[in-house]
Amino acid sequence: MRRTGVILAAVVSTLAAAPLANASFIVARNASHVSLRVRGGHAIVNYRSGGRARWTELWGAIGARRPDARLPQVAFRRAYGVGRHPGGACGRYDGPALPRLVAACKATDGSYWALQSWQRLLRNYGGTRAPWELHLSHWRGALPQLAVWEDWSYGGRFQHLFGRLTYHGAGVHGFRATPHGNPLDGYGRNLYLDTLDSRYGAGWRRDNGFLAHGPGGTFCYGLYRHGSHPSGAGKAYRLTVAGPGVTPVISWQAPAPGPFDALLDRRLNTLERSFGDPKCRRG
Repeated sequence: MRRTGVILAAVVSTLAAAPLANASFIVARNASHVSLRVRGGHAIVNYRSGGRARWTELWGAIGARRPDARLPQVAFRRAYGVGRHPGGACGRYDGPALPRLVAACKATDGSYWALQSWQRLLRNYGGTRAPWELHLSHWRGALPQLAVWEDWSYGGRFQHLFGRLTYHGAGVHGFRATPHGNPLDGYGRNLYLDTLDSRYGAGWRRDNGFLAHGPGGTFCYGLYRHGSHPSGAGKAYRLTVAGPGVTPVISWQAPAPGPFDALLDRRLNTLERSFGDPKCRRG
């Protein structure tokens, strides 16, 4: 298997569509005319939705806590209104590159705010239509890390992905989830896999979503058939996830792993086993 990157980044339960708990906050869906300004420790987002000008003001959270079942994850406080909200400014953004960026500001205290637009809830197995969610994040320092490797399974019959989602060196994971893998607390995170030019059709299509496992933030996914659905094997893959707490959405993308390489596959199997995740047993 080949390591294909770290970006500001087996049996897997199929993910059903579900709300995102305590993540980079979803300000609106299918919004337009979006702007971001900062005043003190508050972010002011103006936008249009449902044919009307609207605003949301958010404050009270930055970054993320390490997973701790005794404490809630950080979350924004917020207020809403109709019309435009005055005030604030947007300092020049000099932070890391972010996927699907709409607007970003540097605050006077050196922290960053960002708005990203993302179709998180595409239908599994070929979906291309879903609301565009407008996510707000606030952080200082290093972003979460999404490390992904590509290899094969069952002697090269199928392509396979595995990796880790971490923040400040700790695995990102929750403590409760549904049998389908939907988080039931503010710590759990789902990763969403898109595939390029697969049997689902031309262009980027959603293949599936899956849960990061505790305690290491590990995950694994095979490009197999799923019931009546064909394999989502494509020319390239893209993983996207909302970071822990109120950190940004991050993403990884790479070409498919190519022809089977038995020696490389054995090396990567050893790496995957070293993560100690019993839910990622290779075939």
